[in-house]
Amino acid sequence: MLSLSHILDEQLQAAMQRAFPEVEAVLDPQLAPASKPEFGDFQANGALPLAKPLRQAPRQIAAAVVEQLQADVVFKELCLKPQIAGPGFINLTIRPERLAVELASRLGDSRLGVPEVENAAPVVVDFSSPNIAKEMHVGHLRSTIIGDSLARVLEFRGHPVLRLNHVGDWGTQFGMLITHLKQVAPDALETADAVDLGDLVAFYREAKKRFDDDEAFQTTSREEVVKLQGGDPVSLKAWGLLCDQSRREFQKLYDRLDIRLDERGESFYNSFLPAVLEGLDQVGLLVSDDGAQCVFLEGVSGKDGKPLPVIVRKSDGGFNYATTDLAAIRYRFAVDPDGDGARRVIYVTDAGQANHFAGVFQVAGRAGWIPEGGRLEHVPFGLVQGEDGKKLKTRAGDTVRLRDLLDEAVERAEADLRTRLEAEERSEPEEFISHVAGTVGLAAVKYADLSQNRITNYQFSFDRMLALQGNTAPYLLYAVVRIAGIARKGGDLDVSTAQLQFSEPQEWALVRELLKFDAVIVEVEEELLPNRLCSYLFELSQVFNRFYDQVPVLKADSEVLPSRLALCRLTADTLRLGLGLLGIPTLERM
Repeated sequence: MLSLSHILDEQLQAAMQRAFPEVEAVLDPQLAPASKPEFGDFQANGALPLAKPLRQAPRQIAAAVVEQLQADVVFKELCLKPQIAGPGFINLTIRPERLAVELASRLGDSRLGVPEVENAAPVVVDFSSPNIAKEMHVGHLRSTIIGDSLARVLEFRGHPVLRLNHVGDWGTQFGMLITHLKQVAPDALETADAVDLGDLVAFYREAKKRFDDDEAFQTTSREEVVKLQGGDPVSLKAWGLLCDQSRREFQKLYDRLDIRLDERGESFYNSFLPAVLEGLDQVGLLVSDDGAQCVFLEGVSGKDGKPLPVIVRKSDGGFNYATTDLAAIRYRFAVDPDGDGARRVIYVTDAGQANHFAGVFQVAGRAGWIPEGGRLEHVPFGLVQGEDGKKLKTRAGDTVRLRDLLDEAVERAEADLRTRLEAEERSEPEEFISHVAGTVGLAAVKYADLSQNRITNYQFSFDRMLALQGNTAPYLLYAVVRIAGIARKGGDLDVSTAQLQFSEPQEWALVRELLKFDAVIVEVEEELLPNRLCSYLFELSQVFNRFYDQVPVLKADSEVLPSRLALCRLTADTLRLGLGLLGIPTLERM
């Protein structure tokens, strides 16, 4: 109901100004969706803050505003008579005929009433970001699917989105790994895929242990890093082979999850690192401390009470993550051809990196690298836990590989499906079973994560996420399947009618729920909380199922049948679009 709320907001502002012309400031009606259905569709709370300056009771102020509204012809065509409640709230209910017109306008609209942004500017979403020579694990799941869903919403709103995969493809670990492989598996440095990724992970662990325990190996590894950074052809070739091998394995998972990313790893910013130091020095922020070069943060102190530093060059002359992130910020905000020209840069990482990004963002701001109106945002998320409330791990105590987790989800979905088919005495071809199990299994994993408030930890449970009841992907998918079943039984969902007529309370409840979609999308775009969209889609499914169970559709009288089919069609379209923005495809049959 975005367009209706904008009209109402303007009318309320005008009514308040007419009622109280002595107030020079622009008055804010404080219009918001009603907190409960019995309060109408919207609630205006602007009378309360005016009580003190006007020296009047809020209810008296609200009554004066309502009097002005009632004299407005446009308002009376839009709303029923306003009701004053509590200390001075104004409850507003949209006229049913206006709701029906609004709903009809969405029947032929592929955007379902969601407007495109005006003056769209590029947005960078930095997400996923696995490390080369390591397998993606369950910890990468949250960043990957949260980042993808946010990118989808921003793209749908009309923003040009650059989906960046800031992979860890540079640094000390490569000197360590190349040195180890030279000694134990030299073929891996000459031939593509001489060592598969699983073995490469084992090699990485062995190399890390040697690096920690063997001083001579540590020295050789650091020398290898210098060679790599200096452009040594042999080192660069080895580095390239390792990156390519990991990249191909990552892509298999991205393809499976339907994730699109443009890779731009740490190595991309290597040539820009010296300019970061120069830029910080030019504005007087760079300080030498114990041989390192750093910027001391404002308002952030350590246990000793002294300001904490962001180190941008270590005492050994090397750069670190902070330097790379500052170079990335400069590049992403810089206008073409020197950068991406973004006006909003979003980082989707675990909450444990919050302090790091807070420090880097402060340094970038003080250096003047964030343009006027530019937004730099960290989107933190909590841990994935097991049902015991502890960090999710295998029985052996290892981190769960993402590939294994997805495999198990699909296997469990298939087992559940086969059990249900047997109970229903249904016979389906294997391709159907495989397709449904794959869709439901992956959808369940994605939705279980996205439906949680990303800021908190969440407990991973296959049984909960695959359930056909509750706030789960299968429940939402089943609502779409139910509507597809109406079409299979002869209901014409392509019906289009401008003369929609509703009389049952279940119909009006569904109308109002469908009209909330545009506001929810705009809220997710601003707040970057995908769980708000999940909650909406779950509520919509519940409202639809109550409507379907309590109001005849296919057996309805001919004069109301088209309107009820229109409700079914719009519900299916909204669920498909909403789930699509979460990266979840739907099914016609389960």
